[in-house]
Amino acid sequence: MDTEAFWRVLDAVKNSEKPLDVAVADRLSALPAEEILAFEQRFSGLRDVVYRWDVWAAAYLIGGGCSDDRFSDFTAGLVALGREWYERAAACPDALAEHPAVHAAASAGDQDVIFDEDFNFVSCRAYERLTGDTDAFWKACTDTETTTQEEDDQGMGESFDFDDAQQMRRRLPRLAALYLGPGPG
Repeated sequence: MDTEAFWRVLDAVKNSEKPLDVAVADRLSALPAEEILAFEQRFSGLRDVVYRWDVWAAAYLIGGGCSDDRFSDFTAGLVALGREWYERAAACPDALAEHPAVHAAASAGDQDVIFDEDFNFVSCRAYERLTGDTDAFWKACTDTETTTQEEDDQGMGESFDFDDAQQMRRRLPRLAALYLGPGPG
């Protein structure tokens, strides 16, 4: 499944009354098993692109801290935001300060915005519906996993201290303003 086809799946259900993860799983379960696995591979690839320190720092600010498991939920949530916001965040994580839900969550003290654990498992649920076997999905994923040279070369970028407010303000000024308040003078 190419990137365009992946985003078409999300676009097709964006106006559903169901939660996004349920609507996507419903749509995927109507596809052949190979297409579900291809969707999962594309999803994993998109998440790999944003598996970087600067994105993790954004998750840290938005979530009031961020473990590795929570970061997995955050990268899934970035994809779940749809192509436009995913691409904006991938290019500049600080752009998330402009997302209406992030802005509202900062004001309300909501630390769960964007974090979407359930979206991590849409392919698994769809595959299980199709085959009746959850274990078959994980085995099939393991059998088809590949790492590309591009993913190997990408790396996570420069590491920095997320608890250093000065660094966070310098690297993510708009998100830091929302979550840390105005900086010194």
